[in-house]
Amino acid sequence: MTVMRTITGSGGAAVLMAGSILWLAGCAKHADFSELRDHLAAVSKSQDQDQKRSDALQRRLESLERVKDGESSRQKFDPKFDELSARVQKLESRLAKIDEALSLPVAPKPEPSQIDSTRLPKPLKPGSSIDVPTSMIPGVPTITPTSAFNLAYNDYLNGKYDLAVAGFQRFVKDFPGTSLTPNAYYWLGESSYQQKDYVRAIQSLEYLSTEYPGNEKVPAALFKSGLAAGEIGDLAKSKKNLKRVIEEFPTSDEAKLAKNKLAEIR
Repeated sequence: MTVMRTITGSGGAAVLMAGSILWLAGCAKHADFSELRDHLAAVSKSQDQDQKRSDALQRRLESLERVKDGESSRQKFDPKFDELSARVQKLESRLAKIDEALSLPVAPKPEPSQIDSTRLPKPLKPGSSIDVPTSMIPGVPTITPTSAFNLAYNDYLNGKYDLAVAGFQRFVKDFPGTSLTPNAYYWLGESSYQQKDYVRAIQSLEYLSTEYPGNEKVPAALFKSGLAAGEIGDLAKSKKNLKRVIEEFPTSDEAKLAKNKLAEIR
């Protein structure tokens, strides 16, 4: 305690002076370090910003190059695109016309009970037919014999006998010399029979048996015409046709049916 008092008393001022100098020197070094650190931080931040600007400019440049390449490719293929575009427009125009034709109103089909039999097409004979313009089928200027026959036959299978009659009559008019013509006469007779138009059925079926005597449908045509004749009370014609089946085609399935029917008539 004595020593401390002594130092304080005699040389305290010097010691305090020296301490102050050292403290000030330390403070100066600390201030310089802080300033240097702040300066470095500012420089680093500026470098980061410059790097970001550089990266942004690089990306912009790459984007412009891609756009340029894309335009070059488009200019290269423009002729093909123009050609394809023209073809697509033509196809769209054709489809629009077809859609317009298909959207035409269709007259409702009458119920069978509402059909006036006196206005139905008459049975087809040589030199007489029902004219159904081909233009009634929109967009279909021509049709093959097989397709025409199948359309009418499908109407028969679906019970649309009025359409089947019209279809088979049109067929024998348009395709009188095909291998399907005898069959068309037969199914014309069958369709008329299903409509209970027995007179027209007899005319079509007998025309088949007379004009195409060697056709495989003749036994069935004779048998069905015999049934139709019986339906209208013409028993003489009915027996005649049934006997022809038995005599001319004894091994046919229709011959057995004809024998049974004759037994009923007697």
